[in-house]
Amino acid sequence: MHTIADILSPERVFTHLEGSSKKRILQDAAQLLSDQDSELVADEVFDRLIAREKLGSTGFGNGVAIPHCRLMNCSEVVGAFIKLQQAINFDSIDKQPVDLLFLLLVPEEANDSHLNILSQLAEKFGDTAFRTRMRETTDKDNIFNLLAE
Repeated sequence: MHTIADILSPERVFTHLEGSSKKRILQDAAQLLSDQDSELVADEVFDRLIAREKLGSTGFGNGVAIPHCRLMNCSEVVGAFIKLQQAINFDSIDKQPVDLLFLLLVPEEANDSHLNILSQLAEKFGDTAFRTRMRETTDKDNIFNLLAE
């Protein structure tokens, strides 16, 4: 069973990203991840994230989104955290703009083990005090540690 600490690293914590739209943020995130991992192809990651969003927004509520998708060229579950400089419309269920995103990439053939990660993320980001700490913290290592707790 994976934990958030297993799939995330301080190098995959991105703060103060700018973006004007959901599409732009997902495109930038796909590029950032592919720059770090030669196994990931930015266009494929972006296309799969957008396809998943078309099924229904991954805007979780309270300014949080958890975009996720399955990928063929992905051998392990990969997580990344993005803190936006300014909140953007993400078609969230509560209609609130999003400024905190956790991206989750899962191998195509993966079983449902990633559902445990989604559950952990939903529990963490469902906590008002946790969201406040995430918004107040600017240091990547501190953000990583909060997520990995």
